[in-house]
Parts: sequence; C-alpha cells; structure tokens
Amino acid sequence: MIGLMSATAAGAAARDRLAAAWPERTRVYEGPVGEAVRAAFAECEQVVCFLATGAVVRLLAPLLADKAADPGVVCVDEGGRFAVSLLGGHGGGANELAREVAAVLGAEPVVTTATDSVGLPGLDTLGLPYEGSVAVVSRALLDGEPVALEAEVAWPLPPLPIAPQGQYTIRVTDRDVPPGEREVLLRPPSLVVGVGASKGAPAEEILALVEGALREAGLSPKSVAELATVDAKAQEPGIVAAAERLGVPVVAYSAAELAGVEVPNPSQAPLAAVGTPSVAEAAALLRGGELLVPKRKSERADGQPAMATCAVVRRPGRGRLAVVGLGPGARDLLTPRAAAELRRASVLVGLDQYVDQIRDLLRPGTRVLESGLGAEEERARTAVAEARKGHAVALIGSGDAGVYAMASPALAEASDDIDVVGVPGVTAALAAGAILGAPLGHDHVSISLSDLHTPWEVIERRVRAAAEADLVVTFYNPRSRGRDWQLPKALAILAGHREPATPVGVVRNASRPDESARVTTLAALDPATVDMMTVVTVGNTATREIAGRMVTPRGYRWQAAQEETE
Repeated sequence: MIGLMSATAAGAAARDRLAAAWPERTRVYEGPVGEAVRAAFAECEQVVCFLATGAVVRLLAPLLADKAADPGVVCVDEGGRFAVSLLGGHGGGANELAREVAAVLGAEPVVTTATDSVGLPGLDTLGLPYEGSVAVVSRALLDGEPVALEAEVAWPLPPLPIAPQGQYTIRVTDRDVPPGEREVLLRPPSLVVGVGASKGAPAEEILALVEGALREAGLSPKSVAELATVDAKAQEPGIVAAAERLGVPVVAYSAAELAGVEVPNPSQAPLAAVGTPSVAEAAALLRGGELLVPKRKSERADGQPAMATCAVVRRPGRGRLAVVGLGPGARDLLTPRAAAELRRASVLVGLDQYVDQIRDLLRPGTRVLESGLGAEEERARTAVAEARKGHAVALIGSGDAGVYAMASPALAEASDDIDVVGVPGVTAALAAGAILGAPLGHDHVSISLSDLHTPWEVIERRVRAAAEADLVVTFYNPRSRGRDWQLPKALAILAGHREPATPVGVVRNASRPDESARVTTLAALDPATVDMMTVVTVGNTATREIAGRMVTPRGYRWQAAQEETE
C-alpha cells in the first residue's frame, strides 16, 4: 500500500488526483501532517508526501531505521511539478515510484541515485537475491574501475560495463559461498528441489531435509526457484508450508509426466502410492537440468520411517529474447514497455537505421549487433543464438514487431529453450490512420504489395478478396523503384468494386519530422507520388471525407441515414 498525505489545499488536489488514479494501491492519511507521515511510514510499503522536501526530511529523520526495511518515500511539490525520489530509491522502490507518480501527474521525475543517473542498472534492482559489497562494487562501476563478471551459472542480466578481470567482482552463483571483500554475489533461481512426502508429513521434517540437502551440497537456499512434486501431493500441508518458509512456489506434475522421466533411483513405493516410480527425482528433472543431489530420505529422531524425500537439480539459465516494436519513428510513440526492454537488454540486434533511432536509450555496456537492409533472417538467427547463450536480447523492428517485421522470422527460429517476450508497438497503419482521421473505424485489412517474400498471384488474390468484402485496405510497401506496377494494379482491382470518389489517404513518414499527408480519391491518386516510406489507405464504400478528414463509420446504418437525407 502507498500512503498519501498533504498539508495544503494545493497539495491535497494533487494527492487526490493520484488517489483517484490508483484507488487499489493508495490510502490517504488525513489529520496533522506529522502524525500522518508517522502513521504511513509505519503502515505502508511506500509513501508519497505532497510537501516541501525540507519538511519531509525533518519529519522522517527520527523514523529512519534501516535502508533494507524503511519504505520508499517520494516527495511531490505542492504545485505537482516534480516527483522526487527521496528515500529508498532501490530497496524501497522509490525511483520507479517517482517515475510512475510523475507519469500520472504530468510531473518531472527526479532521481538522484548514482547508478540511475548515469544509466547503470543497480545491482540491488536486478530481481535476484544478492549478498556482499553492493555499495563498493557499484562505486567501482561508477568510477570506471575494472569490475569482472564471473558467471558460474549463465543468467540473462542487463548490460554492465564489465572487464575480463579486475579487483572487483560480480559473481553469479548458486553455491553457498561467502562474498569476498570487493564482491557482490547474485543468486539466480537455478535450483529446483523435487519433493515427495507421505500423507501428514510435517513441514519441519520436509524443511530440515531440503535445507540439509542444500547445505551438504554447498548450495544456497536463495537460489531455490521452486519445490516440484506430483499433483497428488500439491496440496499436502507439509509441502505447502515448507515452500512458504522458503519463499518459493509449489509446482506439480501429473504422475504420467513423472513416470516418463528416466531417474537413477526409481522405487516401487511411490509407484504404488501415486502411480509413478519416482516423485522427487522425476519432478526435479522433468524440465531438464543436472542432478546435483540424488534422492535422499528424511531422518526422524523418533526412529520412525522417513516421511519425505528430496532431490536437487540445477537447471540451465534460460536466455531471454524480447522482440520490440519501436513504433513509427516519433520518440513519444515509443512505448514505456519498449524503452524498458531496451534498457534491460545486454545485446541489441537490429537494422542499422533503427538502432540509430534509439541508441541514446541503451545502457552503457550494451553490445549492439546491427546490419543493413535485406538481412532480416540473419538478424533473427543472430538474436535467437545470442539468447541461447543465456543473454538478455532485444530484437528491434519498426512499428509493431509482429506486423511485417522481425517477430515472425525470430519465432520461427526460436524453440522452447529460451524465453520470448513480445513488446507491441504503434504500427504504420495506426499512425497514418490517426493522422488521416478515422479511416479504420470499421473492418479493415493490411496488405503488403512487396512480392519479395510473397508471390504476386497470392497478393492479387488477397486484394480481390478485400475489394469484394468491402474492407478498408492499408497498403504497406506500396511502390519502389524496382516495383512500380503493383500499386496501380491493386488500385485498379479496388476500383472495380468502389466509386472513383472513394477517399484515399496517403501518408509519408508518419510521425516523423518530414511527415506529409493528404486525402485524395481513388480516381485522382497518382501512384508515382508514392514510395516505400508511404502508407496508402483506401476507404470502403461507406468512407467519407469530412472537413478534410477521412472517416469510416462504425456501421452501415450511418451511411443509409446519410443517403436518405441526400
């Protein structure tokens, strides 16, 4: 919960705007401001004070305890112009909260944390448990000192300016080792603990078994990703409670799935009880990995038979491929999610001219693999190969990456050994439509007139189908120097089903500084004025030009009513 408080009417107005935007996330604290701050600080995970920073500092000073436990605090001036991350920038999430608050209020976020200020990811913000000298190693990164990355377990990390060797170290490991004096340990969730249990097995017995197995194998409990078991035991109270104590989920598989896993220590007991010769080893190994701790049984002080078994597997780190749509070109049409993925990626793959558009958004240390026109499949293969090496990769394309762009070749190349994330973008058709008015107000279709990848016979059949179905049509790749006849042919097909006065929108370089747009008609459009940077939108039989704008009604009743009055 986010606590909100203010001292003046102006501050209360901004406070109430935020509360209205986030009704489920916020709680307004009324009354004397000092009491409100103290109550919110004690009761909330985060606090937003609509007060002067000096006043907030004085109110907070007696309350500060530990940076790991104190809530994040954001201070907003009473005019709502700035959202200042005041306390707990990383640990309390105040940096990100300041950006969110600023977005809601139309304010400027102010983040002074050193790593954020220079574009470096904070070592305590990577989503991994960490140990060691975060401040010391972070300062070394900021000062340009050589910091080495030792990845004992491959894991997709954001870009870091690392050196082959150095006096400072970032170690990615699931081993239970203490950090060195100038070292940060990052704990990836690479360990899966398979668990089998008899009915009524105590949580203490299961937990002692798991912790003992990890300890004897020299593995860190902080790297345990899940407890895996058979679905018949997924609700066993002891297993559920042990998982809660470890802070991990219980993942369950069917007996049939587990029975298909080859294990070193099968047994008749689980086969008779739940229908599979192995629970602990099979559940841990089902999704692949290296068996570090074979099946072992719990030990009971009372000498009674063991009620639990466990096994530990290290799964290989999965690379991450984000397929990112950059939008039509204007920076303000690049989505926040796309910008976040660009900052997260340690490897960027893309067409050189698209890389140039967003190069300033990349963090220091990002490896850029760029190439020229006509290398789409090569870029897709490169991006997937880098993800398979365990990297965090962003593959960029213009508009939406799934529309005539990089998503389809990349996903055709990728298999289930990497994680794939799609990041939508504003398409050229949408950008052009917004400029023209509302040409896509009813059913519509996009068709590329490039026959480099699609035979013209197929394209022509699709244009005829769209013409007969009375769909608004947006033509991508309408005309180039080597392809100057396809657009006239497509327009002629449409002209066989639509009036010569049908509105046609022509937009070049939508949303870019040299943008141009016009509305003409099907009969008047000169294809020679169109090139590859142009999107052509042809209306349906209901589309009209109204006050210079191209408008397609949401239904045909409007058209009928209009015709009756004419």
